Amino acid sequence: MQLREMGEQDCLAFLAGHTRGHLACLGEKYPYIVPIQYAYEKGRLFIFSMPGLKIDLLRAHSPACVQVEEFGENRTWKSVLVQGTYDELTDTPARHDERIHAWSLLQKQPFWWEPGSFALNSESEDGLAPSIFFGISIEMVSGRQVV
Repeated sequence: MQLREMGEQDCLAFLAGHTRGHLACLGEKYPYIVPIQYAYEKGRLFIFSMPGLKIDLLRAHSPACVQVEEFGENRTWKSVLVQGTYDELTDTPARHDERIHAWSLLQKQPFWWEPGSFALNSESEDGLAPSIFFGISIEMVSGRQVV
């Protein structure tokens, strides 16, 4: 077995072929990391969420990381790390088309709204919290694999 670096195109192809990973953002004292489901297209990861700590932290500090991994047989694995910037696709006329596009990419996946739709505390009287779509614009991507 050998540890190898993955090239940029291999990393992007890996991201395109997967839909789940971990999002890390800057907390007050420690990094904050959560599982996500995403869709990849043209240098961006699109993600759906409900309001909560993750969104509060990303709004305060836009740098973010996403890590996606795959474990194979005989202790082989691949891991890709994205460093990028949070960009909320607000529910406004100016961002409407981008928001719908993010939704159209995500909805192709079964159960795309999970776990993003599970809010611990609803903020509205009718029990529905506003849905949030956002992108992570990829600024740097790197990967390693054991083959």
